[in-house]
Amino acid sequence: MFTNESKRLADNHIEFSESLLIDLQQNIQRIKELTGNSSDITVRLIQGGVANRFNLAIVYINGLTDTNLINNNILKPIMSDVEIPSTEKATASELLGFLKNRILSVCGICDIHTTGELLSALFSGNTIVLVDGCKEGIFVSSSKLEQRGVEEPSTQTVIRGPKDGFTENLSTNITLLRRRIKSPNLWIVDRKIGRVTQTDVSIMYLKGTANDKVVEEVLQRLDKIDTDSILESGYLEEFIQDQTYTPFPTMINYERPDSVAGGILEGQVAILVDGTPFVLLVPVTFFNFFQVSEDYYQRYDIASFLRIMRYVTFIVSMLLPSMYIAITTFHQEMLPTTLLISLAAQREGLPFPALVEALIMEITFEVLREAGVRMPRSVGPAISIVGALVLGQAAVQAGLVSAAMVIVVSFTAISNFVAPSYNIAIAARMLRFFLMFLAGTFGLFGIMSGLFALFIHMSGLRSFGVPYLAPMAPFIPRNLKDVFIRVPWSAMLTRPRLISQKNKRRQRNNS
Repeated sequence: MFTNESKRLADNHIEFSESLLIDLQQNIQRIKELTGNSSDITVRLIQGGVANRFNLAIVYINGLTDTNLINNNILKPIMSDVEIPSTEKATASELLGFLKNRILSVCGICDIHTTGELLSALFSGNTIVLVDGCKEGIFVSSSKLEQRGVEEPSTQTVIRGPKDGFTENLSTNITLLRRRIKSPNLWIVDRKIGRVTQTDVSIMYLKGTANDKVVEEVLQRLDKIDTDSILESGYLEEFIQDQTYTPFPTMINYERPDSVAGGILEGQVAILVDGTPFVLLVPVTFFNFFQVSEDYYQRYDIASFLRIMRYVTFIVSMLLPSMYIAITTFHQEMLPTTLLISLAAQREGLPFPALVEALIMEITFEVLREAGVRMPRSVGPAISIVGALVLGQAAVQAGLVSAAMVIVVSFTAISNFVAPSYNIAIAARMLRFFLMFLAGTFGLFGIMSGLFALFIHMSGLRSFGVPYLAPMAPFIPRNLKDVFIRVPWSAMLTRPRLISQKNKRRQRNNS
């Protein structure tokens, strides 16, 4: 079976790489065979177009093209009575060039030489023009796709800052970044990935600021991808990330153009995928996931306070249940006597140990959270209210869990929502269960052992060659200006050394 599949793919590759034929009817027949005579592919044969001198065909796909543009800017000029110089001696190639340079009043016109180029242009919404007797053709930009307008991002909201967000259209996303970075050094490299989907992927970086080795590594990893489909940037993230078996993300995604523009100005490389509003940025460190664009629009003292709070809530969301389990199970002497008596009274008569009690509550909350996300918007809030009020209160009254455990799980969940990046919040949720098992088995010793193993694992992670814990490991003091706190803009003179190794100076001394 695998041999037959490989042979089929190889045969298709040979067909797509073949040159166009001289005979117009054979070219049309090949297009119909390769597309399975699909009903949405329209072929318009024109007998004696352009002063009745030659035959040609117009090929386009209904729904992907602008029919008004085709009628007014392609068909009407071709079928009009125009004078062609030296018509009697002109070849089909010369006539095609005359069409491209003198007749068609459309901006985007490119040559086509192979069947693969023809099909790629056709399914991108372009109109194909083929001339009888010519082994090449042209395609005219005529795409008209239904798309969502530029709206406020739904997943990354801010109080102060721009309200526009990326869309599913690649050209629109590139325009949003071009509008913010008006520099000729903002370079774009295009790729098509996916044998079947032929997804457009664009790499954007600031030449002279981004590390050339990182750009080259990104392009090499993208070129190695051999798959049928790329439908979202998450596909690329799994294909090109440095480490697969880790709970921590080594690439960050943004729905906000200002966040991506800020990353590009720092020396990072942006990866844009057609069909998704989420743009990838590489390389990243662990601390990038706690930085939001609003940090740079607020005063530095407010931004620093909020950033410290994000770090604290991340630690709380990962450690609080396990700490509660370890202390109440193995280390009761660490609690004040009054609190210890209160917790003992609450736990009197409970059928489960603290570990099982915490697992029941955490799994219940995870189920409720997932249900709230997947349910219709009109029902989602009701599910949250039922889970928070009814199940929590009923579980305490039924004697299944203690009131203190409900408080611990609730505060843990609220702390998890503070993380600005969904991927890093998911990592904390996964690690929470791992640390809970260690706490229920070995107490605080198990928690500390798990944290040591976690730090060792994070120290070995890389994101396109950049250490994941930089600038803490390796320790770079001058890069700490924008890690745990944000110093005033007048003091942020240089870019991070490990990310931007060429143009390190951001600004002159404005003090």
